[in-house]
Amino acid sequence: MSELPVTQILPELLQALEYSPSAVLQAPPGAGKTTLVPLALLDVDWLAGQKIILLEPRRLAARAAAERLADLLGEPVGQTVGYRIRLDSKVSAATRIEVVTEGILQRQLQSDPELPGVGIVIFDEFHERSLDADLGLALCVQTQQYLRDEYPLRLLVMSATLDADAVSQLLDDAPVITSMGRQYPVTVNYGTPWEPRQFIEPLVCQTVMQALDDEHGSVLVFLPGTAEIRRVQAQLEQSLNGRADVLLTPLYGELDFGTQRQAIQPAPAGQRKVVLATAIAETSLTIEGIRVVVDAGLSREAAFDPQSGMTGLHTRRVSRAAAEQRAGRAGRLEPGVCYRLWSAQQHEQLAAQREPEIKQADLAPLALQLAHWGVQDVSELVWLDPPPAAALQQGRDLLQRLGALQLSAQGWQLTPHGETLTRLPMHPRLAHMLVEGQRLGLGQLAARLAAVVDERDLLRRAQSADISRRVALFDDPRGADADRNALQRARKLATQWQALLKRLPVTSPVNDAQDEKWIGVLLALAYPDRIAQRRGESGTEYRLANGRAAAFMEPDSLQQCNWLAITALGGQASQRNARIFMAAELDVPALLAVQPGLLSQRETLSWDARTESLLAERQERIGELVWQRAALAQIDPQQRQRALCDVVRRQGINLLPWTPALRQWQARIGLLRALDLAEKGDSAWPDLADQTLLDTLEDWLAPHLNKITRLAHFAQLELANILLGLLPWPLPQQLEEQAPTHWTVPTGSRIRIDYSETPPSLSVRLQELFGSADTPRIARGRQALKLQLLSPAQRPVQVTQDLVGFWHGSYAEVKKDLKGRYPKHYWPDDPLQAEPTRRAKPRK
Repeated sequence: MSELPVTQILPELLQALEYSPSAVLQAPPGAGKTTLVPLALLDVDWLAGQKIILLEPRRLAARAAAERLADLLGEPVGQTVGYRIRLDSKVSAATRIEVVTEGILQRQLQSDPELPGVGIVIFDEFHERSLDADLGLALCVQTQQYLRDEYPLRLLVMSATLDADAVSQLLDDAPVITSMGRQYPVTVNYGTPWEPRQFIEPLVCQTVMQALDDEHGSVLVFLPGTAEIRRVQAQLEQSLNGRADVLLTPLYGELDFGTQRQAIQPAPAGQRKVVLATAIAETSLTIEGIRVVVDAGLSREAAFDPQSGMTGLHTRRVSRAAAEQRAGRAGRLEPGVCYRLWSAQQHEQLAAQREPEIKQADLAPLALQLAHWGVQDVSELVWLDPPPAAALQQGRDLLQRLGALQLSAQGWQLTPHGETLTRLPMHPRLAHMLVEGQRLGLGQLAARLAAVVDERDLLRRAQSADISRRVALFDDPRGADADRNALQRARKLATQWQALLKRLPVTSPVNDAQDEKWIGVLLALAYPDRIAQRRGESGTEYRLANGRAAAFMEPDSLQQCNWLAITALGGQASQRNARIFMAAELDVPALLAVQPGLLSQRETLSWDARTESLLAERQERIGELVWQRAALAQIDPQQRQRALCDVVRRQGINLLPWTPALRQWQARIGLLRALDLAEKGDSAWPDLADQTLLDTLEDWLAPHLNKITRLAHFAQLELANILLGLLPWPLPQQLEEQAPTHWTVPTGSRIRIDYSETPPSLSVRLQELFGSADTPRIARGRQALKLQLLSPAQRPVQVTQDLVGFWHGSYAEVKKDLKGRYPKHYWPDDPLQAEPTRRAKPRK
């Protein structure tokens, strides 16, 4: 192992850790950091016989690292080197190096924050920035700073692609040690530009066949998920047509370890492997014989949507750092080749690093752990990226709904129920379901349901979203659609979790524990926000207790159910309906019998659009869903007024009985207010614009709505008198003075001013203005009227706000035209000296 690059920096690393409580190691893929660093630390003096905890991001990586370390020591796993992962552990009293997954470290910290007997915690592949790793580091720093005096706890953060300076600053300027150079060079071949929504499988298969022809050694193919792996495997089997020299092996997290081991180990003599893997193969694994990587450039990541409260899987482009990690797999054993199925230009456009999980995860588990740790303000801990406030608050709200948190004067506090949940190694929703299930004497069913939800689908080709079909497999696994590996893991999980429940009492056992209705009830306890009610008597759409909408995208037996408890949803907040992937029929009376606190009462007054009338009800609700309703005989007047004001807002201000004269009155006030604001910045004239009226309905309209029960009654409102009350004295008198409804022209005609235009306009026959030099002005001379000059037939011939300019200018041309069309009318050469007239010619 002395030829591995990290060997050269081991003395520097050991010296750094001797004099500093923390260090950062940056080493490229294949450098040997996972294998050599823990062994190099075993015998250092400051460790004083304490344990080394090595964190790995995945179970497969943890187990493989433990086996490799033990093999280098010539020992079986469980002696000097052991591991702890979910559902499996191999440790003994002699174990000095424990390889654990990040969730296991959190359990250890919560059990005893001092981590007694542990000398150093090594965070491997920290660049993946999992939520558990970020939280684990934050908690370890607190342990290091406040809880360990006699035997200081050391921390080492390792990664191939990491902003080492940022981590160093987080750890009080910890020394950064860098191992230069990958062990063997990798030639990168770029492909044609990748296009969104293109099917990647044909191109992957074509590239793999090309690599098998052009290169020697085994091939590692990176694909986003298991579905793509199965499709590529099927297509490659056809293309290879039974070739005996090529062995196809899948590699993803849900496979049993025996199948995973087959993918990791060297190919049998005379054969080459094609390993079809998810991102599980990016880090901490040396897959024997690999010298060619085919990278589809995609990954499938879980992302939490705070608006919908749902976590969905999204297929995304990998980051440049992840692409480097993947390419590095080809250079671990000899010079290699990497085929990237995107262009070099697209590669430069990729994000530098993947988004940290803490920025896109469901933070309910984090909120529970922080409360258990006693953290009120997240700034009490050190973070590379602090938890987003909205997602953290949503997590706390969920925990409060589950009865795990309560808000007091001292902040968020764990309840006794919450303390119980922290001792169960699963999402708080599922932990709550287990505890409640045990209380009801349904512990076995709750454990099975939790395992079904936690594992991937137990049915390979699920034709139904009904979770009860999955639960039935525990007792009767027969059927071609059952995924035996997933079922085996689910059974093991359920057995383990059921054992944890034995210390909890059964206080309220149900009488009919074998009834299938309890499946939906237990799931509703875990997902109260996803209780769903069907819309209408038939159809596929449901409304959720959280106010969102969901639907079956394909025919399903469950769509005949009026109520559902939904565990798995897909989609984004921007979509109208989320897709229902897994659910169970819900017996609401049975649910309320065991959890009456889910029901709330509300008196509502709403507008029935069908009957165009007010509907007053007392409703019993589960979240936003109405369970039962009854008509209310008496309606609170203020509640009625608020409901009717909401009707006006939804229908618009024109629902009220406006008349043309009233609109003109509104516009006159608006004009005077606008002139004041432009001149001096304020005005005594009230703001009566439509939007302002809508915003203040409760102030001016609500007192007049007591007799309104139907939409037609709005027409009976005396709107003019109501609005006139908004104009204090002496403004009504000033309104007539400053913004009169009519203007008297030289002939004596009173002509209506139109205030609906800006500026207000006066439409008058041109002949009635002969002899006038001044443009009419209102608002004490501040506003000139816009003159619409009309022909004898009342047709517009000119528009102006400068009457004298019109007489001296374009009147001559207008006169020619009018004289030709109206020869019997009087068209003087000098209109300023002419007599105004309403007739064809002035009276003599």
